[in-house]
Amino acid sequence: MLQCVARRALAFAAGGALVFSSGIGLAQQIAAVPPNQVTIDNFAFGPTILTVAKGTEIVWLNKDEEPHTVISVDKTEAFKSPALDTDDKFTHVFDKPGIYKYFCSIHSHMTGTIIVK
Repeated sequence: MLQCVARRALAFAAGGALVFSSGIGLAQQIAAVPPNQVTIDNFAFGPTILTVAKGTEIVWLNKDEEPHTVISVDKTEAFKSPALDTDDKFTHVFDKPGIYKYFCSIHSHMTGTIIVK
């Protein structure tokens, strides 16, 4: 009987440690993405909509194995990246409040929005 209780306690402790360590890993992964970064992954921009203060530099990071571009729809705040290969980055500083839509010229279904306040 004592052996059975000891095994259950050990299994419970191991399970708790697994849950605890998994939680830390998730928190580190979430914290690893800067708040001013848009990740390009699985043929999508993420986050799709990002709200920032004026003067913020946005970084787009391509994690796909396919090339992508970042091109503004609005010509008043024009920005255009070259084709970004895997792990390539593109940056742009948004100095004026507004709503800025963008897309990938290679895959036009990929769209995103930067809201500057």
